Amino acid sequence: MAAVKHFIGETLKKVEIDDFLAIEFERAGYGGVDIAKTPLGTHVVVYAMRPGLVIGRGGETIRNLAQTLEEKFHLPNPQISVAEIEIPEFNAYIIACRVASALKKGVHFRRAGFWALNQVMEAGALGAEIIIRGKLRTDRARYEKFRAGYLPKSGHPPMKYMHKATLHVQLKQGMFGVKVYIMPPDAKFPDRIEIIEAVIEEETKEEVKESKETKEIAESTETAETEETMKEEETKE
Repeated sequence: MAAVKHFIGETLKKVEIDDFLAIEFERAGYGGVDIAKTPLGTHVVVYAMRPGLVIGRGGETIRNLAQTLEEKFHLPNPQISVAEIEIPEFNAYIIACRVASALKKGVHFRRAGFWALNQVMEAGALGAEIIIRGKLRTDRARYEKFRAGYLPKSGHPPMKYMHKATLHVQLKQGMFGVKVYIMPPDAKFPDRIEIIEAVIEEETKEEVKESKETKEIAESTETAETEETMKEEETKE
């Protein structure tokens, strides 16, 4: 039970840190955090669209962040590094923030959902799904799904490759929930088999060419040797 309580406490602490960083670096395009314990302390990687806002002038913001993480969340010797998000459309949290901000501005939920879905699919994702839940059109709460592409929900590939995010928005109608699932293009599936025949054919062709070249070189050397022997015999005669 002690081990279970330990892991539950660590997970809750990570969720609290994630919520704190999401509020703190909302303008920087916050996209998530990875926390790993090392022998020297705790390694924290913050993902953001604009890393300069996370670092601050001369690293002032990141030093204050390390101090708050150590004092408030009791992380031992936090070592913070900032990573830039190269393709924001593959980050589920950023897409959920875009949908939430569109709903706050009064955009219709269907327009916001299809707009975010088209952005993800145009970026090259294999599949995506956006679920908006709340009092969408009537006083009774319901949900609506916006889905495109190939998006399996069970098995090892979704557990390993799928990006997920959940966000809540307070509107006049009440609390809305936004869920985003994204399958990136680098995901590998066991039912998709790659047949590499062309590479083998190319290798065999190259081997045949090499063997032909070696044969030609050997034949030329043999002919040269026979000519030299013939000349030597003629000179002797």
